[in-house]
Amino acid sequence: MPKTQKITTFLWFDSQAEEAAKFYVSIFKDSRIVGITRYDDEAAKAAGRPKGSVMTVAFELSGQEFTALNGGPLFKFTEAISLVVHCENQKEVDHFWEKLAAGGEEVQCGWLKDRFGLSWQVVPTVLVEMLQDKNPEKSKRAVAAMLKMKKLDIDALTKAYEGR
Repeated sequence: MPKTQKITTFLWFDSQAEEAAKFYVSIFKDSRIVGITRYDDEAAKAAGRPKGSVMTVAFELSGQEFTALNGGPLFKFTEAISLVVHCENQKEVDHFWEKLAAGGEEVQCGWLKDRFGLSWQVVPTVLVEMLQDKNPEKSKRAVAAMLKMKKLDIDALTKAYEGR
């Protein structure tokens, strides 16, 4: 039996779990739908969902396990939780930003909401290094530049960080 991770992110959707999982899998390399469960008579009655409709979708994004649930409209996503995509270069930032923001909402400082309302942070790894720099002036300049951006621009962040 394959080893599963200790903690799995569980995402509650109204009725778009399968659509969302397919969308996310299409964006990230090394990703796949692992399995789909459907509401049987008893579960459908308890949840008020149609019998035979998708209940959960297990999927992996770059090796990370997730489960999407069609639980109805009771709960919605908020910015109180977000998924962070660590990007090695601007090409990755641009790719994930364009794909995840499509039909959603660009927010600020690398944050966006996808078309399902889930919040994401698309962050270049170099920014984390800048923010943790022991020189407070450098990190302060990087933060000031970041606060003016929606999608993060590595070149502009680097120039600010270096004081150029």
